[in-house]
Amino acid sequence: MVFTNGCFDILHIGHVRYLQEAKALGDFLVVAINTDQSVKVIKGPSRPIQNESDRAEILAALGAVDFVTYFSEDTPEKVIGQIKPDILVKGGDWPVDKIVGAKFVMSYGGEVRTLQFIEGRSTTSIVDKMKN
Repeated sequence: MVFTNGCFDILHIGHVRYLQEAKALGDFLVVAINTDQSVKVIKGPSRPIQNESDRAEILAALGAVDFVTYFSEDTPEKVIGQIKPDILVKGGDWPVDKIVGAKFVMSYGGEVRTLQFIEGRSTTSIVDKMKN
């Protein structure tokens, strides 16, 4: 089982390629998304652009994603502890030592990986372009 998490506010090519790469690492991909309130805390009062149920439905429709869940805490640590994935992944902009849950996953022999990050492809950069 592979696990990842994020806001996934506006789905873009960086997300799609990332999720496909994550799925290729295992048989089952679980994606935990931040609740709307959690996104507001992280990204500011104007976010998320799409509500949590829409974001979850969009992700669940992707062939690479097997299961979507939510978390409202600051980090997905609780969900990671409950799911106990074999592989924990984040984008290449996250060093392994900063990935929440990495120590826990490695403690039972699981893997932690950073995946391809496509520079300039982020929801924040899309939103910023829309403002200009």
